[in-house]
Amino acid sequence: MVGLSVLCHHHHLACLPSEWSISTSATTSSPSCSFHSRNHLASSFFSLHRHDVQRPSWSQGLSLYCNNFIRSNGRGHTIPRSTFPTTPAMVASVQDLFDFICSGPLMSKLGLTQAIVTETIDRWLEYGSHLCRLFGMNELDLPISNKIRIYHYYIPVFVWCQKEILYHKSKFKDGEQAPPLVIGISAPQGSGKTTLVYALNHLFQVTGRNSATLSIDDFYLKAEDQAKLRSENPGNSLLELRGNAGSHDLLFSVETLNTLCNLTRAGQKMKLPRYDKSAYGGKGDRSDLSTWPEVEGPLAVVLFEGWMLGFKPQPPDDVKAVDPQLDVVNSNLEAYYDAWDKFVDSWIVIKIKNPECVYQWRLEAEVAMRAAGKPGMSDQEVHFPISLNLYDGPSYLGFDSENILIVQVLDFVSRYMPAYKAYLPTLYSEGPRGADKNHLLVVEIDEYRNPVVSQ
Repeated sequence: MVGLSVLCHHHHLACLPSEWSISTSATTSSPSCSFHSRNHLASSFFSLHRHDVQRPSWSQGLSLYCNNFIRSNGRGHTIPRSTFPTTPAMVASVQDLFDFICSGPLMSKLGLTQAIVTETIDRWLEYGSHLCRLFGMNELDLPISNKIRIYHYYIPVFVWCQKEILYHKSKFKDGEQAPPLVIGISAPQGSGKTTLVYALNHLFQVTGRNSATLSIDDFYLKAEDQAKLRSENPGNSLLELRGNAGSHDLLFSVETLNTLCNLTRAGQKMKLPRYDKSAYGGKGDRSDLSTWPEVEGPLAVVLFEGWMLGFKPQPPDDVKAVDPQLDVVNSNLEAYYDAWDKFVDSWIVIKIKNPECVYQWRLEAEVAMRAAGKPGMSDQEVHFPISLNLYDGPSYLGFDSENILIVQVLDFVSRYMPAYKAYLPTLYSEGPRGADKNHLLVVEIDEYRNPVVSQ
């Protein structure tokens, strides 16, 4: 039987409301716990039995668990047992989340057994609490969609990343300055890769690992060089605007990644490039240096993401059969391994069943931006009329069925679709170029961007 010890973390205790002042005295074999806490109600699911105040959530209650109070649930693993009197509802809540975590579609792939979850449950709760705060989720009423995203997706992937960092560090001697682990994240547009990176980066930061984030978008050509590329490829819509292979500054990529990988000592600093997609009427340009975020060494991990990261050139006849315009893009792709892929130590590939999902995902993002009052894609970027009779999205934009919503999504995504069709099958079947399959995580997602059991 595996014992579960959920320790009392001060960052959890700080989540109790100020009116709570709890002291318990357990048996002589278990330490007394005294808690005086402030401000915030943490997480969702478990509550302490107290009739005169709003009851806090279950992960907050678990932070009150001390040492080895455990009980068997009769199925070969153990769950924590409160030092306080329990109720059937409490026990059921604890068991529900434990079972929910263990039922995740990535658990078997990652080798996360019930015993491992039992031993590390306090970390799962800590990570979940951090993510709820990060995304402004109501921890007392976490919808199933958010519960899935946190406990079935973001945290399992983060646990995998932590293991990859430990393996990476093990290759260097004690006292040796190890370069950061570079994790490449390849995922189609709209699949949630930016949010995944945001969540992972936050978890690295709050758990004491210095991290940096980069996107392949940060390496797009400057405006004048993009104009030159366009003039050199007249009539090729795939190179008319940024996006496909050939529209990136590869020398700048190599310089940036080399510098970042050498950020191994305290006090070393560098600025991370960023790209302004709204410049020049939506054609884009590299952001001013003054707006670039700064990172300081030593770095533990670099998260490098992009929609075409890991794509391999294919036989010319194959790509021309998809779209004749891909021929030059395919040739351009030859140089991308040395500029990007060879820097990646570990890979996360987000796999989708059908690239056509990108249209809907990008449309949802555009609608959400407009609803929030944020600038979407400009008319100069793309222009494709969509009748609201064909649109099954939110109705709060103020349009009705007689109006035409000028959504530029279809034209925008259509420039990327040939590359998806030409390169995703090989990416999914073989992995990225140079990838070690022992350090490759493939996460298959559904149309709701949630992980599913790989087929």
